[in-house]
Amino acid sequence: MRKVISTALAPAAIGPYSQGIETEKLVFTSGQIPIDPSTGKLVPGGIEEQSGQVMQNLKAILAESGVGMDRIVKTTCFLADMADFAAFNAVYAQYFTENPPARSCFQVAALPMGAKVEVECIAVR
Repeated sequence: MRKVISTALAPAAIGPYSQGIETEKLVFTSGQIPIDPSTGKLVPGGIEEQSGQVMQNLKAILAESGVGMDRIVKTTCFLADMADFAAFNAVYAQYFTENPPARSCFQVAALPMGAKVEVECIAVR
């Protein structure tokens, strides 16, 4: 089984990809940047606001598949500036108060639309 996940509660794909894909046992999300799904634009503010929107976008995609944030087993996080690492962690930690998933975090040269952060995840059903 391979099913495309699509929800209006997260930003529409801005390229040839799906918001997420679910299989019998796993859910994969595409990388989420801090786009407000109601406007299609980056949320105003700094790394804290952007990180919060990214996490809300992930949460909405997972919810569409019937999965909660507690089912995430791995995240990959991309920051435009590693100087934002501590502030990003503070927001990220609010979503994983117990038994956080495995994670990788990288600084990258640039992110789509000038975003400061992007996160993708894998969750178990």
